[in-house]
Amino acid sequence: MTQTLKEVTPGSTCEIVGIDCNNVLKNRLLCMGMTPGTCVEVVKTAPFGDPIELRVRNYNLSIRKNEASGIHVKNVRKCTVPGAGADAAKADVSGSVS
Repeated sequence: MTQTLKEVTPGSTCEIVGIDCNNVLKNRLLCMGMTPGTCVEVVKTAPFGDPIELRVRNYNLSIRKNEASGIHVKNVRKCTVPGAGADAAKADVSGSVS
């Protein structure tokens, strides 16, 4: 069963199935790593519900509820987000270049 990212509760993870919005916003989200098959964690929502903070591909991203309503997801609580939870504490952030 698919639902939108807007409907996912904070603390849950899910997998992106598709993005259904205007081309400018869709391209912007794709460039930020919100591609189909990517696991996303809903970290928290603002007190009045807007914006929504997400953890995707080792970084945090905040989007509006109306943007989240165009992102279709599945498998809530069935995937692992890189950099979430214990992984975030272990991440190498030294930035050294060899």
